[in-house]
Amino acid sequence: MNTLPVQPASTPPLRPLLMLTTLVLLAHVWVLQAAPMQWAMEAEPASRLRPLITRTIEIKPASTAAVAPSPPPARRAARATSPVSQQNGAPALVAPAQAAIESIAPPLPPPAESSPPVAAPVPAAPVAAASALTIPGSVRLKYAMTGRSKNMDYHASAQLDWRQDGQSYEANMAVSAFGLGSRSMASSGRITGDGLAPTRFLDKSRSERAAHFDADKGKISFSANTPDAPWRPDAQDRVSVFVQLASLLAGNPAAYPPGSSVSLYTAGPTAVDTWTFVVDAQETLNLPIGETSAVKLTRKPQRDYDQAVDVWLAPALAWLPVRIRITQQNGDFVDQQLRVAE
Repeated sequence: MNTLPVQPASTPPLRPLLMLTTLVLLAHVWVLQAAPMQWAMEAEPASRLRPLITRTIEIKPASTAAVAPSPPPARRAARATSPVSQQNGAPALVAPAQAAIESIAPPLPPPAESSPPVAAPVPAAPVAAASALTIPGSVRLKYAMTGRSKNMDYHASAQLDWRQDGQSYEANMAVSAFGLGSRSMASSGRITGDGLAPTRFLDKSRSERAAHFDADKGKISFSANTPDAPWRPDAQDRVSVFVQLASLLAGNPAAYPPGSSVSLYTAGPTAVDTWTFVVDAQETLNLPIGETSAVKLTRKPQRDYDQAVDVWLAPALAWLPVRIRITQQNGDFVDQQLRVAE
C-alpha cells in the first residue's frame, strides 16, 4: 500500500516577518512625532491685533515733508453681513440697499438748479490753515447700518479698508445687504503736504463710474460724459473726504473749536461740489463697538433737495469716523455705526 509522504511543518519566511516588524515600528514612531505637533498647534494663542499707528506730515510753504511708512495692513478678514428685515418681499429692498451707500456719499444735486446756500454759523474764532496733518495708519473699520427708505426699515453692513505706506494710499468703502449684493466706492492717490491727493475715484454697483484727477492738466474728468471740473490741490472725493477730515483735526485739534467750519472741494462720479462741515461739541456715543467719545461735524443742507450729513470723529481712533448719519428731506435716513476696528 502506497502512503503519501508527510511534509514537515513549514517555517514562516524570515523576510516577511522583518518587513512587518519594520512597518509596525515606523507607524509607532510616526504617531509619537505627529501628536506633539498637533498639540502645539492647538495650544498656540490667536494672534493679537496690531495697535493703530498714525503718521504725521508737517506742511511747510516751500516744500512737502516726508511721511514715515506705516506698518503693513492687517490680514484681510472675512466680510460679515447682517440680516435684512424684509417687508412685502425681497425685491422691495433694492432701493434701501442702494440708499445705504449714501451714508458715505450723499448724491450731488442736479447741476441745472441752484439756490442761495444756507448761511453757516459764524466761527467762534477765525480758523487759519492747518499747519500739520496726521494721516491715520492702515486700518479696517466695520460698521452696522440701519435705515429707513420708503416707509421700510432695513439693515446692512459696511466696511472701510484704509491702507497707506507714507507715499500713497488706497481706501475702499463697501456696503452689502443680505441677499442683494453690494456696492462699493474706492479712492486711490498720493500723500502730499496738503494731505490726500486722489488720482482716481471709482463708484461701482450695477455699473462703474469714475472720476480722474489730472493735476498736470488742471482738471477732473468723469467717465459719465459730464463736463470736466477744475482741479485743485485740496480736491477730495467721496471716500477720501472723510479721511482728510480726520487728518486735519488730528493734526491740529485746537484749530477747530465748536462753531468753526471745514470746507472741502469734493468730487463725485459726475461732478464736484464744496462740502462744508460745522464743528459741534464732543459727545459720548453708545455704539456697537462700545462707549466712544467723538466730535460731531454737521453738513447742513444748502439747497432744498440736499441731505443733512452728520459725522462723528473719534480722537481715540485717529479721528476716523465712528458714526455717519444721512437724513433726507422726507425723513428717510441711513445710520452707520462702528462695531469693529482692526
